[in-house]
Amino acid sequence: MWESETESVGGRDYGNGVLSSSKHGVKTDGFELRGQSWYVATDIPSDLEVQVGDVNFHLHKYPLLSRSGKMNRILYESRDPDLNKIALDDLPGGPDAFELAARFCYGIAVDLTAANISGLRCAAEYLEMTEDLEEGNLIFKTEAFLSYVVLSSWRDSIVVLKSCEKLSPWAENLQIVRRCSESIAWKACANPKGIRWAYTGRAPKDSGPKWNDMKDSSPSRNQQVPPDWWFEDVSLLRIDHYVRVITAIKVKGMRFELIGAAIMHYAEKWLTGLISDATGARDEGSNGSNSYTSISSSSWKGGLHMIVAGTKDDLPPVHSKDQRMIIESLISIIPPQKDSVSCSFLLRLLRMANMMKVAPALVTELEKRVGMQFEQATLPDLLIPSYNKNETMYDVDLVQRLLEHFLVQEQIESSSPSRQSFSDKHMYEGSHRINNPNAKMRVARLVDSYLTEVSRDRNLSLTKFQVLAEALPESARTCDDGLYRAVDSYLKAHPTLSEHERKRLCRVMDCQKLSIDACMHAAQNERLPLRVVVQVLFSEQVKISNAIANSSLKEAGESQYQPVISNRKSLLEGTPQSFQEGWTAAKKDINTLKFELESVKTKYLELQNDMENLQRQFDKMVKQKQTSAWSSGWRKLSKFTKMTTLESQDNGHQLPNAAEQTRKTPRRWRNSIS
Repeated sequence: MWESETESVGGRDYGNGVLSSSKHGVKTDGFELRGQSWYVATDIPSDLEVQVGDVNFHLHKYPLLSRSGKMNRILYESRDPDLNKIALDDLPGGPDAFELAARFCYGIAVDLTAANISGLRCAAEYLEMTEDLEEGNLIFKTEAFLSYVVLSSWRDSIVVLKSCEKLSPWAENLQIVRRCSESIAWKACANPKGIRWAYTGRAPKDSGPKWNDMKDSSPSRNQQVPPDWWFEDVSLLRIDHYVRVITAIKVKGMRFELIGAAIMHYAEKWLTGLISDATGARDEGSNGSNSYTSISSSSWKGGLHMIVAGTKDDLPPVHSKDQRMIIESLISIIPPQKDSVSCSFLLRLLRMANMMKVAPALVTELEKRVGMQFEQATLPDLLIPSYNKNETMYDVDLVQRLLEHFLVQEQIESSSPSRQSFSDKHMYEGSHRINNPNAKMRVARLVDSYLTEVSRDRNLSLTKFQVLAEALPESARTCDDGLYRAVDSYLKAHPTLSEHERKRLCRVMDCQKLSIDACMHAAQNERLPLRVVVQVLFSEQVKISNAIANSSLKEAGESQYQPVISNRKSLLEGTPQSFQEGWTAAKKDINTLKFELESVKTKYLELQNDMENLQRQFDKMVKQKQTSAWSSGWRKLSKFTKMTTLESQDNGHQLPNAAEQTRKTPRRWRNSIS
């Protein structure tokens, strides 16, 4: 049971939480409950009935009027001196709070605890029990208990803030929520070595939620308090109060990795979808997470419960509307620094945000956060389903946006090294990524694995596959084996692709970056276009030629240093047997590839010669056709010329011979041309 930790502060003793009024006009032995009604145990008959909710209180006017301004005003405004019934349905705290206030008015001792102080304080404000009516009235005494007892205790501050959930907006207007949040924030930011108060702590990873074994951690002088000692207690709060506490903790200057770990702990407690999704990918997603995020990753996933004021308060199931509000609130309070939370947590939160239809602005902000540390992501976290109808199985567009955010962040960091170095010093604390090629390489491997997985979806279009594959620069991939695996998987799942589409698909990979195993597989892959197979073999031939040239140069260089290395036999004896066997197998593979390449080249030359012969024959046939048509045309023209010559001779035989000679000369010239 969380009892009130009463303390004497500044020489004031509040009687162990027992509150009483020295002046009262009706002698009574207490209150009696009969069914749904409370009666005062006195011989004086009741003259006023107060209804609060479903409970009736049979009281007397004088004790209430002497201490409650609201009661005075109600009776005065009614203008009815015989008024004997009042309804107070909007009283904060309900019947329980009014019962305590009525006991105080009768001078009966009231036991103040962290569980009832907030409701009683709001009820006193509602009933206007101020110092104007009586010195030491209920408002003054409840305020004193809050200030000197509750706010000085860790547990009482948590319990009071938890009880304020049903007292809105009275608890907000009376600054109870703000003061409790500040008190919790100050104690959470305290040095763990100086903590002497009790706290719940976090249960062991492999322990079950047994009520009989639940004990509160009370640190001794020699016991070391962990930095996450406050996570479990604060995670009991409602999301709006939790945001107030975390905001106050940020202002106090707590380290961002601890705040991020606390947010992850809260999310895994209240968002059940995160726990089920996190079991497989948590260990893989802790690449770039700090020690505090790893603490939160191994959180206890047992029953969500806590003993508050001696009762078992099981946390109720969270509805979808409340889950959406929790997700939106958590996104808004995640520290802006990189690695404050793990990338795996961000992606799981993003999955739930898309499923719950969270505000687009917050989803975009979350996507940018994922892009900041995208190289820490794992394949299971990226396989986010597409919640739109008639779409692909996985949300490929989302991964495309995450990749774009990553590339933009990389460009910003590389373009402003001075500003980035400052931010690394003050924010990242060792998580440097300026011009780090390893980050892009890890992302490239991740994208290749993702493409291999989603390529099995028949609804995935070639354009989406190509855009995602070509999003990264060429320098990000030193080897295209993963990309070739994705291309081959896409070809298997889409056998109806045309030749043009297959060629377009194969353009995303560079044949010169394929390994020997990938080249051997590609050379026998019937799904690849023939042009791609030839390119693979040609690039492999170039690699083999370069390797042979390098080995020959190496041998030539070694021959110049024979005094250093005695002979080849001694060198081979010093070489490990496994390396010799591997080299022998590699040489055999190289010879096999050389033979296959030579056969392909021979076939290619034969085809080229056949093609040239066919081309020559075709040109010859076309030339003959053109020549015969030309000559036949000239023959027709010459016949026509001869006929005109004969006609002219018959009509002009009377002309002189000299003129005939002059006309015959050009005819001979034309005949000679024909």
